[in-house]
Amino acid sequence: MLLVCLIWGANFSVVKGAFEYLPALAFTGVRFALSSAFLYVLVRWRYGAVRFPPGLTGRLVWLGVLGNTLYQIAFTLALLWSTATNTALILATMPAVVTVLAGVRRIERVTPRMWAGTGLATLGVALVISTGGIEFSAATLKGDACAVAAVIFWSVYTLGLRRIPASVPPLTTTALTTFTGTPGLVLAGLVPIVGVDWLHVPAPAWGALAYSSFLSLVVAYFIWNASVQRVGGTRTAIYMCLTPLVAALTAWATLGERLVPLQGVGAALILTGVLMTRR
Repeated sequence: MLLVCLIWGANFSVVKGAFEYLPALAFTGVRFALSSAFLYVLVRWRYGAVRFPPGLTGRLVWLGVLGNTLYQIAFTLALLWSTATNTALILATMPAVVTVLAGVRRIERVTPRMWAGTGLATLGVALVISTGGIEFSAATLKGDACAVAAVIFWSVYTLGLRRIPASVPPLTTTALTTFTGTPGLVLAGLVPIVGVDWLHVPAPAWGALAYSSFLSLVVAYFIWNASVQRVGGTRTAIYMCLTPLVAALTAWATLGERLVPLQGVGAALILTGVLMTRR
């Protein structure tokens, strides 16, 4: 999960650079198509065939639509219609939402230490992100609503993974949910995809597509799905609090963005909260 935080944290800067050359929905649709092709080859090589486990077709289809189609569209529209800071702050509530849903629906046993750790980590994320300036207004309302929807979609997806039997390999779960989530994303980005002059797309954009397709989607999703199946949604989701910290450090190193002392306080709270939930 620490590797996932590194991959997704750096992905913010990678995608930010790619959007200078490619429309957001075109970028998302193409990277999921590439990921699906790679996963298909990988599953065929590993298991010899690509098939849905008996009795799980419906569940894997709706998980793919929730965790890929709906989440990615909501996330992309949030970035287009709101500020990056607003979006990041709203998405930072995801571990808390997963913890609450897991406890209320009795999907997992949530201990007082886990509640406290999630709260501390969420507060730390708020401190790290808020230094960029928060601006909730009528102009950002649509984007903020999309960010809230993205939180709900990903939280339900994460807890839905807990109902996939341990006998189903995480690679199979990752591949099938990617397959079922990709058509909607390609359809949503079809017009901008057709409008792109792909022969003249520069090398940095292709590099960003490769990074986002294979590391951010295939590798990170595989680890996420495996972690949820083995240790639970709450203990997995808490690591997402580290992602904004990695993103801030990456932006500082690669984009020259400024770090402030308050972010150091937030980082300490995040690390404390994550360590508390692991016990």
